[in-house]
Amino acid sequence: MKIAKSTVIITGAGSGIGRALALEFARNGANVVCCGRRKALLDETAALIGQEGGVGLAAPADITDREQVRHLVDTAVASFGTVDILFNNAGSFRSIAALHETDPEAWWQDVTVNLYGAMLATREVLPHMLRRNQGIIISMDGGRPAGGTGYACGKAALMEMTRLLARELKMLESSVMVFSAGPGLVHTEMTELQANTEAGRKWIPSTKESIEAGKTRRPEDIAMATMQLIRHARPEWSGKGYSSDTDFSRF
Repeated sequence: MKIAKSTVIITGAGSGIGRALALEFARNGANVVCCGRRKALLDETAALIGQEGGVGLAAPADITDREQVRHLVDTAVASFGTVDILFNNAGSFRSIAALHETDPEAWWQDVTVNLYGAMLATREVLPHMLRRNQGIIISMDGGRPAGGTGYACGKAALMEMTRLLARELKMLESSVMVFSAGPGLVHTEMTELQANTEAGRKWIPSTKESIEAGKTRRPEDIAMATMQLIRHARPEWSGKGYSSDTDFSRF
């Protein structure tokens, strides 16, 4: 798929990997719809895109709210005509505790954002893509650490959803493709919480150790790999996962 002139929605685009994705898509000529809950950060991302001569639109939305997600997609279509790419990047990792000690509401919120939010966004863009028989949906994977069962369960279910959606699209004889992205450990707000809280240091000590040792990935790494995936994507790849290290000539 050509990235230039395409329209992409990126959730969680206000910071970290989401912002890196937004900037890289814009540098490659895409119209970028930046979604997230914090409008000020989305405005910053859109401004950075504009400073580089790109096209970026800040579109605040809570991806766990069905009506807000519908409005998000309607806004993208009204602004740019269609949606070619969706990147389900928004995530939540607030519940860090043993299962028997975790706050059930915080645990369920992690599952809700990571799974239900991605499902709502995917469900809303699919009719537009199916009508045109073209589009790519990418969902962000993550680790499965002890002490982070809410996040881990949400991500595991999201990966299963991606795999089954690829099968559904094949049964529909659609050319729409779905993928999962594995960014590795990236220094972001989410990993800062793991590194700088007592619970995070207890249950996920490797995060702080990796940050202090400088053994983390750059947000830009997975962003650049995503550009390569989209340029070379083939229908037979649908349902697969990729990372910053993927050699797409052997994918």
